[in-house]
Amino acid sequence: MADLQARVAGLSLRNPFLLASGIWGESGTSLAGAWSAGAGGVITKSIGREPRPGYPNPTVESLGPWGFLNAMGLPNPGIREYPREIAAALAAGTTVIGSVFGHDALEYADLAEAMARTGVAALELNLSCPHAEGLGSEIGQDPAEVERVTRAVCERVRVPVIVKITPNVADPVALGRAAERAGAAAVSAINTVRALAIDVRMRRPVLSHGLGGLSGPAIKPIGLACVWQLYPALSIPIVGVGGIRTAEDALEYVMAGASAVEVGTAIAFEGIGLFGRLVEGLGKLLDELGFASLGDAVGAAHPAERGPPVADPPGG
Repeated sequence: MADLQARVAGLSLRNPFLLASGIWGESGTSLAGAWSAGAGGVITKSIGREPRPGYPNPTVESLGPWGFLNAMGLPNPGIREYPREIAAALAAGTTVIGSVFGHDALEYADLAEAMARTGVAALELNLSCPHAEGLGSEIGQDPAEVERVTRAVCERVRVPVIVKITPNVADPVALGRAAERAGAAAVSAINTVRALAIDVRMRRPVLSHGLGGLSGPAIKPIGLACVWQLYPALSIPIVGVGGIRTAEDALEYVMAGASAVEVGTAIAFEGIGLFGRLVEGLGKLLDELGFASLGDAVGAAHPAERGPPVADPPGG
């Protein structure tokens, strides 16, 4: 079978499938469970300075085959409490990436330093949550602010830093370049897409917060487009995110330029057993297409990276 080892942000992952932040990451036990099920690594839920209850219900709306609409409000126990969950995951041998969010560069740097002390292998900066006021994409839409936050963090920690960028902008490439200039080891693209649902009988938004973030299969073309745009513009690796539920979905991201992928909404629907199926399916698919390793497929859909033309089908 093809070699599935993924190399991202200075990390060697046993396979390219990462548990996305915000899914299955409430406890060390759940993080370790995703690892045991076959994930190549896990990303914690996004952690802030103080405990945060999040928004009142309803916070999640299922959109059937499209995915989820959610506005959770970044609920978390705070950086003083969450390290015990990381310790439990690390004790099980899990490769853990810590996710943090803040209001400004100094807060991100303080949180990143505290998270790095827990022993995580890398950090992911949540600069892309679309529904938390004063946080996430409200900061991450501005390349200058992305650069300022990323630089502040990179100057304070020794672990690799991954910057998660938002699709809710006209030019995601500018955000990726800003992160790279500031010292990021990788970028992840994308977070959820700002979205809304209305209850016509109640004459109000379905979610208590109103605006939310759309995840799942509906956003895969958007995520792919962002990765496709970022790949020729950056020299650092890209982690693809958005709508991945099959091995073929993952390979689309890899061929668009991703060195690894995050899986979230599909896990919520199908459970952590999906990781094992994805690993097996991607290995078989790479073999079928003649790739000796995952790395050989990264960026393969870009014109400069393409091999010999594929013959037309009979009658074509």
